[in-house]
Amino acid sequence: MTETTTHDGDPETDATAGLTETQEAIVEATYSAVCEYGYADVTMQDIADRTDRSKAALHYHFDCRADLFREFLSYLHAEFVASTRDPPGATPAERLVALLQTILSTDGSRDDAESVRFTTAYLEMKAQAPYNEGLREGLQRIDEHLVSEVADLVTAGVEAGEFPPETEPTEVAAFVSTYLHGTWTRSVAAGSEIAAMRDRLVGYVTGLLTPETGIRTDLVEVGQ
Repeated sequence: MTETTTHDGDPETDATAGLTETQEAIVEATYSAVCEYGYADVTMQDIADRTDRSKAALHYHFDCRADLFREFLSYLHAEFVASTRDPPGATPAERLVALLQTILSTDGSRDDAESVRFTTAYLEMKAQAPYNEGLREGLQRIDEHLVSEVADLVTAGVEAGEFPPETEPTEVAAFVSTYLHGTWTRSVAAGSEIAAMRDRLVGYVTGLLTPETGIRTDLVEVGQ
């Protein structure tokens, strides 16, 4: 029997919007399997083993592995948007700092080992993106959202007089995006401390502020 029950919600912020309950379970199982096996090695059977469905059932809902991972990246995009939406702060600059601290938080909300495994799998997907249109489009969508959010906050900060008028929001956003991706890579490949790199990024942003601008940088529980 065809399953017709779907989750309502905003697809930009609700990771399961438009999915049936079975599809939701499969996508969430994909996250678990990717964390354990990595993107390159995870199989449809590995994912099926984390649900009460068979491998054949996965192929009923998703034509192939590539189709499933396109949906998985949509899921990650919605999760990212939801987790970074409306950062705290009384001013654009405070919200920008809170946004970056949220993205690079090490507050223990996720198991450290799981976080490293998922970051490794995410980097594997990035490495394959030039050869896989579905991955490339999904990853670009996440990055474009990040760049847009940062640029909008910098623009608002310039208008509020927190950043000098010559500040280029798109340049700041591009730097922040590059730095964040570099942080994730270095945290896995070189064991660099995310907390230290997060503090340097916050220092970069606060260093752009006008001399008379003071902001709070303690609005997010970031961990150590």
